[in-house]
Amino acid sequence: MWALVINPVSGQGRGTTVGTYVAGFLNQHKVDFSIVTGNSSEALCRNLQRFVEKNTNCDGVIAVGGDGLMHVILQIVVPAQIPFALLPAGTGNDFLRTLGWDLLAIDEQLTQVISTEPEPIDLGLVDGEWFGAILSSGFDSVVNERANSMSWPKGPMKYNAAIALEFPRFRPHKYIVTTDSRTISTDAMLIAVANGRSYGGGMLVCPNADINDGLFDVMILHPVSKLEFVKVFPRVFTGDHLTHPAVEVLRSRHVQIESRAVAYADGERIGQLPVSAECIPNAVRTWVA
Repeated sequence: MWALVINPVSGQGRGTTVGTYVAGFLNQHKVDFSIVTGNSSEALCRNLQRFVEKNTNCDGVIAVGGDGLMHVILQIVVPAQIPFALLPAGTGNDFLRTLGWDLLAIDEQLTQVISTEPEPIDLGLVDGEWFGAILSSGFDSVVNERANSMSWPKGPMKYNAAIALEFPRFRPHKYIVTTDSRTISTDAMLIAVANGRSYGGGMLVCPNADINDGLFDVMILHPVSKLEFVKVFPRVFTGDHLTHPAVEVLRSRHVQIESRAVAYADGERIGQLPVSAECIPNAVRTWVA
């Protein structure tokens, strides 16, 4: 028995559309499944937890949504040692990019899920909470804080509006970053602790991150002028920002970040710093393209 987890509000309703399609695919291929959903992430999490506890022989979880749903799912499937697959119905879908899936090739992905064995991948664990893609603090977290407080506009435009509101007044924070080999005290505009390669809908903040090497890529953006930031920012979509002199990249299994700032992981609020994160090898099984 599979759990088909559908987030109906993912991608401004795309979750329902894709979820209906996936249910039809599974029925056509005679796959035994049960739909799990909820009107909030908390309700969905509770419902999935009940399903897993009731169905001790659960074959796996197929989640229809985005990185936020993936983040919720991980908190349940990792302790239960259940494999999971993520189908693209979110705004960013960055975890799927890390796994190498074509976001339009849903049939191909589903066929692999129901006919092949999943592979183990690394995850991040930050203060007891699992994350798949990127833990970050700095400008992007400030923007997330503002976007989450806004009721309008909806969808991706909310994030763009939050950038426009926060950018003029943003100032770098003072951070202390401790890795396996060194401690860095520095002002920074952004710190990204990456298990996955991208966030924000394809921003390759750590393009060389590997979900099977047991290490985080830690990107530190040291202070630059706002004009320079505007010039460098587009390069994050290709990963070329790594050549900029203000960008520093470290690799470490353990990372501690201290500052008077907040942290987000997979686009979900983790909370106020300090936080401690560890890259856990082979933490969960999933399907890689």
